[in-house]
Amino acid sequence: MTIIEQVGLVASICLPLWNIPLMIKIIRRKSADDISLSWVLGVWACILLMAPSGLVSKDLVWRTFNIVNLLLFTGVVIVVVKYRLFKPGKGPSSPAKGS
Repeated sequence: MTIIEQVGLVASICLPLWNIPLMIKIIRRKSADDISLSWVLGVWACILLMAPSGLVSKDLVWRTFNIVNLLLFTGVVIVVVKYRLFKPGKGPSSPAKGS
């Protein structure tokens, strides 16, 4: 493996790791209102459509990036959907304000 391939492999793992701070921020704020649901679902759909190419590729960097990115961005989708569609404290079973 050449140095360029090694650097690419490290980057293919590190780049998707930036999804973790995003998920942590959303969970701490208990809000994903500043993140477009259509953007998240659109990016995720594209990642899903690219996944078969990555899974069968002989290129280790592309394959690794696809797997790690699919896993971590799926986490982003789950967190964003949870905090956009199922907002904690806003449901019918939550206590009324002032009680």
